[in-house]
Parts: sequence; C-alpha cells; structure tokens
Amino acid sequence: MNTPARRTATLALLLFAALPVLAYEAASPHKPIAVQMYTLRNAGPLDQQLKIVHDAGVDAVETVGTQGVSASELKQLLDRYSIRAISSHVPLAELRKDLDGVVAFNRSIGNTTLVVPYLDAKDRPTDAAGWTALGLELGGIATQARAKGMQLAYHNHDFELVDFDGSTGLELLFAAAGPDLLTELDLAWVARAGHDPAAMLETFRGRLFAVHAKDNAPKGHAEDEGGFAAVGQGVLDWNTILPAAADAGVRWYIIEHDQPRDPAKVIQAGADYLRRHLPARLPASAPRQPAKE
Repeated sequence: MNTPARRTATLALLLFAALPVLAYEAASPHKPIAVQMYTLRNAGPLDQQLKIVHDAGVDAVETVGTQGVSASELKQLLDRYSIRAISSHVPLAELRKDLDGVVAFNRSIGNTTLVVPYLDAKDRPTDAAGWTALGLELGGIATQARAKGMQLAYHNHDFELVDFDGSTGLELLFAAAGPDLLTELDLAWVARAGHDPAAMLETFRGRLFAVHAKDNAPKGHAEDEGGFAAVGQGVLDWNTILPAAADAGVRWYIIEHDQPRDPAKVIQAGADYLRRHLPARLPASAPRQPAKE
C-alpha cells in the first residue's frame, strides 16, 4: 500500500536525482554570445578557427561574407562544431550588386541577418545630406531584404559619429532609413569617437540587433594590437554598459578584436567575462523578425 511516508521518500529520491541537472541549468543559463570571425582571420584554416570558437564554449558566429568557401562547405563546418551563423558581414557593394545571391547563400547556412560592416572612403558621406541619402538607400535595401526573409543591420566605426548640427552621421542615417534597418553598435569605436557607449545604446533603443563587444586598452598600451583589448581588460565601463545594453534591447553580444596577438586567448577571455556578467534574461525589447516570403 502506498503510504504517505513512502510517497515522501519517492519524491525525495526523484528530487535528489534531478539536483545535478537543476544545478547545471542554474549555473549555465544560455547567454546570447557570438564571435565575429574577423577576429580569427589569421588563426589558421577555417576548420581550426571554428574549433577555437567551440573550445571557448561559444555556439554562434558572425561570418565575414562567405568565409571563402561554398555555402555547403561552410554549413558542414558549422554543423561539425555545433555552431550557428547568427549574422554575416557583407560589403555594401555586394548588397547593391547581388542581393538575391547574398540572401541565397545565407539562407543555405541558416543565417537571417546581414550587416553592412564598413564604408570604403568613396562611400562615406561628408555632410548631413549625404548621410541622409545613404540612410534612404540602406532603408530601401533593408525593406527588400525583409521581403526575402532577411534583416539588415549597420555596423559603425568612428567616422559615422562626426557631429552635424547636433546629430551624428549615424543618427542621420538611421532617421532616414526607417524602422527596417537595425544597428550593430561597435562599443569600442563609439568610445574612441568620444561618445558614451551607454548613452549611445539608449539612442538606438529597440533597433539594436547586436553590439560588438571589445575593449580599448589604456592609452599607449597594446599598440601592436591597434590599441584594443579583450572585453573587460581595458578602459570601458562594462558595469554600466552591459545593463544599459540589456535594457535597450540588445539581442547579441559579439566578441571582436581587430588585431589580436592571440585570437584564441582573446575569445576565451571575452566569452568568460560575458558569461559571468551578462544578465540571464534575454532583452524584452528585441527587434522584430523579418517577414517570410
């Protein structure tokens, strides 16, 4: 007969058996951390680069275009290391020339976010009207991409943050682009341009696909690494930045370093720091997903 004492003992045994799983889940909540593959461009073959990401405990990457391989080969390598592509840096010239081809490649690898990574000197506006015109163009591309099941974001450096009568070039660009264009804020470059990263995050609240999580070394240090540092090892105030990022709706924290002496060490350090300091919850104000064809 099933007595209350026996039921209590059974429940205790079930709870005891579940404790290791519960403890693991409590200690290891999923964090939206990815690696920008540009950081690993000098770290050997693509297979080795992805192994470094995997060994750092990260399961998402932002690719650099096609990574120099076919879509099937890239997907095979990503699957080998249980990594997914959450975005891809695609030059503006390619988006202008062959948006359909770019979309087809990225669909094949399971990616739904394209990012304009950089503007060549010839494409950089020099006045407010130019930034507005570029914003209108990018907004149009973003709308086309959305109709194809993709979203488009823009990644900044420092030249977009020049002031034009109270507004930066980046603000003018996004004001003209409309809601379909998202932003990928590079926080180290924001700081280098003399702006407060936390305040800039608030400026783009609700449009933040991701941030590039990298640090600036103290002035005069790490000159052979472009003056950059691993996340949490430089001068940026991450204790202020990370809560501001979560509050503003950032969906992904993408580890990057432009000139790392030791890419694997930088990625491991960045991943460890973000796992310790990111809030467990995902942002409530995540950007909307693109429509499907």
